[in-house]
Amino acid sequence: MDVKIEPSWKAELKEEFKKPYFLQIATFLKTEKALNKVIYPPGTLIFNAFNQTPFNKLKVVIIGQDPYHGAGQAHGLSFSVQNGIKPPPSLVNIYKEIQRDIGIAMPKEYGNLTNWAQQGVLLLNAALTVRDGEPFSHAKFGWADFTDSVIQKISDNKKGVVFLLWGKFAQDKQVLIDETKHHVLKAAHPSPFSADKGFFGCKHFSKTNEFLVKEGHQPIDWKLLTP
Repeated sequence: MDVKIEPSWKAELKEEFKKPYFLQIATFLKTEKALNKVIYPPGTLIFNAFNQTPFNKLKVVIIGQDPYHGAGQAHGLSFSVQNGIKPPPSLVNIYKEIQRDIGIAMPKEYGNLTNWAQQGVLLLNAALTVRDGEPFSHAKFGWADFTDSVIQKISDNKKGVVFLLWGKFAQDKQVLIDETKHHVLKAAHPSPFSADKGFFGCKHFSKTNEFLVKEGHQPIDWKLLTP
């Protein structure tokens, strides 16, 4: 099937798009639409993480679990929300750690992380869609197979990528990553339920940039371009 996605990713993932599990995803989403289910993010933004962060420019991966399931929030980037939406609690805690770690004061009313994505930070959710008001409602319909393949291809076909694995769910993906070629940083999830159990104080933002500089890459400017 023809999937509209950034060309360097299309070249990497073309075989995935032919596999039975991916056809199952497409059929499932069509069925949801036929049943008038509201799905987030909008169809044009399902592959936004890939379109904002081409494979050939990717330097960092931040793995999330599920898109936000409230109206107007999700736009295809993990932990990020659309303009006009206040940062959710986990993102607020990410902002707090950035300020503690590297001294950048983050915006209180703005949660769009597109600026990170355009610098090479792949903001990858394990499931790329969700039903309105129903967290994890699409998690078991093939998306995990797809995003696991994405992580595997990054591990196999790139070198020196920094993977940020926050919480047990993300850390379960560690088996897909060749740590002789890449850098893995682990911490508790930034959720209010766990941030004080090891996310605060992890210094992942400064450590990421240290790794990138060692690899000969430009460090990430963690400031956000607010309107």
